[in-house]
Parts: sequence; C-alpha cells; structure tokens
Amino acid sequence: MKPALKKDPPTGAGGGGAGALGFSFLDIKSFIALLVLLTLVFALWQFHPYQPLLSASSRTSTPCPLLTHSAAAASSYSAAAANTTAAADTTAAPAIGSPRDPNKRELRPYGTAAALFVQMGAYRGGPRTFAVVGLASKPAHVFGTPYFKCEWQPNPSSPAARPVRTKAYKMLPDWGYGRVYTVVVVNCTFPSNPNADNAGGRLLVHAYYSAASRRHERFVALEEAPGAYDESRFRPPFPYDYLYCGSSLYGNLSAPRIREWLAYHAHFFGPRSHFVLHDAGGISPEVRAVLDPWVRAGRVTVQDIRAQAEYDGYYYNQFLVVNDCLHRYRHAANWTFFFDVDEYIYLPDGRTLQEVLRQLQEYTQFTIEQNPMSSKLCVEDPTEQYSRRDRKYAIQARNAYSTGVHMSQNVYGKTTHKTESLIRYYHYHNSINVMGEPCRKFVPKPANGSKVIFEGTPYVYDDNMKRLAGEIKHFEKETIGAPST
Repeated sequence: MKPALKKDPPTGAGGGGAGALGFSFLDIKSFIALLVLLTLVFALWQFHPYQPLLSASSRTSTPCPLLTHSAAAASSYSAAAANTTAAADTTAAPAIGSPRDPNKRELRPYGTAAALFVQMGAYRGGPRTFAVVGLASKPAHVFGTPYFKCEWQPNPSSPAARPVRTKAYKMLPDWGYGRVYTVVVVNCTFPSNPNADNAGGRLLVHAYYSAASRRHERFVALEEAPGAYDESRFRPPFPYDYLYCGSSLYGNLSAPRIREWLAYHAHFFGPRSHFVLHDAGGISPEVRAVLDPWVRAGRVTVQDIRAQAEYDGYYYNQFLVVNDCLHRYRHAANWTFFFDVDEYIYLPDGRTLQEVLRQLQEYTQFTIEQNPMSSKLCVEDPTEQYSRRDRKYAIQARNAYSTGVHMSQNVYGKTTHKTESLIRYYHYHNSINVMGEPCRKFVPKPANGSKVIFEGTPYVYDDNMKRLAGEIKHFEKETIGAPST
C-alpha cells in the first residue's frame, strides 16, 4: 500500500514572488522524496518472506505437492491419522517469518527409523478370534506403551451394518531376542462372531503410538468375502495329522543333507503330513531341485520370505516366521512340529508315532530332548555336561496363541517336558552347511559300548539312523522317483 502524501499548505495569502519560486522548487522536492520512498518500499519488499503473502487456499494444499495421486491413494492410513501426521509436520519447524531464538534448538526428523507395525499375515483363528502377526519397533514396545484396538467393518450389504470394536491383546513372543524389531502377535477376540451372517467384511487394526496419546495408524489387516466363512474348518478332522513349520532357511545349505532330512521325515510322519519351509535366501538352485519333486507331490510348501531382510530382527526373523506359520496353519493338523533341518526326530524302543502321541494327547504341548551329535565323527555324545541342551517341541496349534523357537509360552492347556523315553531328536549341529562329506575323522568302530575320545570329549557309537538308510532310500524312490542329487 502506498503511503498518503501530505501537501504543504499555502505559505501566504497573496502568493508573492517567493510563492512562485517555491511552487517549482517544492514540486521537484516532493517528486524526489516520492522516488526515494518508493525505492525504500521495493527494497523492503525484496527482503520480506513470501509465505505470509500466499493465499489461504495455497496454505491448505497438500504438504507434499510431488506426491502423485496414485501414491496418495495407495496409503492405508485413515483420514484421522493423516490429519494427525500433517498437523505434526506443520509444527515440526517454527512458522516462517517468526523471530528465531538462537538458543532454542530444534530436532527435525527425516525418514523412519522403525515402523510402528509391519504386518506379515492376518488369520481367522476361530469364530470369534483373529490373529495379526508382524514386527514392531522394539524400543517402542520395551520403553513405551503402544497398544492396539480391533474393529470389524461389515460389508454394506450386511444386515448388521454397524462396526464392532474390541480392545486387542498383544504378545511379544521372541523372549527379548529382537533387535531393532521385535515380533508382535495381536489377538482380536470379539464378543461373538462378527461375520455371523456370512455377508463378509474386513478386520481393521488401530495401532496407537502411546497410551498417553490418541495418535494412531489404521490399516486393513484382513478381508472376508461374502460366503467365505466356514466354521467347519475349525473342527476336526483336519487336513493333516502332522504339520512341520520350519524356521528361516539361509546361508549355503547342502542339497544332499536337505534331501536326506526331507526323505527321512516324510517317511517318519507318513502320508498325512505336510512340510512348510521358509526361504530367507538359503534355497539355492541345487536345493530347489531337491524340493521340487516333493512340492509337486503335494508334500511341501515353500514360502519366499526374503523380504524380511529389510527388517532387522533376530536370526532372519525366525520368531516372526514360526508365529506366522502357527496361525496360518492353525487348523491344518492335529499336531504341529517345530525343529530345524539339521535335526532328526527319533522314537526309541521301536514305538510308533501314533502310540507316542496317544500317551501325550492330554497335553497341548510337549518338548523333545536332543541327542547332541558330532558332525565329524557321527556318534552320540552321552555326557551330562554337554553345553547344548536345546529342546524342540510339538504343539496342538489350535490351543496356542503365539509361539517361540524352542517352545510356546502362550498356550491353553498343559505342557510336559518328560518325554525322554518316548521321543527324542538327533542334532547334527553345523552339518547342514557342509557341502561335502560331513565326517572329518574316521575311527574304528568301538567294541562293547566303549568310548572314543575326540577333541577332549568322550563319544559312544550310535547306529540307529544308519540302520534306517536303506528303508529311507527305498521310500524316497517309491514316492518321488529317482533323486536328482
């Protein structure tokens, strides 16, 4: 806005000679003063911040004008969450043009260090329950108070068109082993079946950053199409008697060792069994060639989980993998077994697996003690002082809410560890990565149960597995044909 110019009043009534000369002089003087004033105005304009001069409509535009429409549409956040985030962004820096205190320091975040929640899978666990399996920032859950709420949103065609909400129960089943990320299993249990009319709907999860804040993210965890709900699949008989849930396969795996392990356990568990393997980068073309015949025969499923490498969890996120497998196949089998590909389940005294499990039927979970083996001598170490006392386990998955690598701590029902006389496993530690012959030293067969001392450790001879080799080879050939390796 231009400043108002004030005209000088007449200096005299008659307007004499001085007045005539003053008219010309004063006009020039006023003109020069006006030029100087305009120059100052334009100079100040150059230093004035632009933001306050923008219109109100431009100030309310998207905070990221480079974001494309498709990218914006792909976001799963709710409008409320987006508004909360936008509000947080606008307060991250002081308003442009306001005076800055040089002693008031600012913290300006860029990027994301760890996500609030990273979903791997979501599954219906029964008529009223759902499980959402994923990763979350470990510092947030160890030092903070994030929590979850669940919401069932019926399809518009449903007679019960009102959403149903419930507070979730979260579990951290990785025993504190998580790194940047920890495993979180979110259990959503509703008062009744939210899709009782089978009209379909979707499960939404509200993930809150803190108990002290309403700031949260909302995402669709699971969708159920109309007519998809089938309550019969939650009751026996189940598709399999036994299911194997494997941990993450990584590194350089020996194809011959994988071949031996798979043929042995396919024979051990019988035709009503299924194996779920998880490829974290360890299934090479050679290993794939071993697995493919079993995949075609319907005995093996291979899940590609190499995307987990982007999230720094414990040991290739094996706690995440076993929990996802537990819930994905919760109602697929009577018993679900968890052990590694360098471990062989064995039944002492000639019992059958059916006989053993009949004795353990009253338990939801039982652990299995190992016979630690030397991969160099291939004999058993009988000493009680042996440092590795790892156990693996089997579980009736329909009674488990989450699980671990060596056992579950979130089950409904009893657990027993006294199974040494019923079932054990041989553990050939570190042998799965040996490409050639695993034995490094050959010794004469000990006589009459005598011990062999090797590297300061006493060993005894055990040929239980060796005596099964011919039977397993015959079974493999009859089941999938001649092996490729």
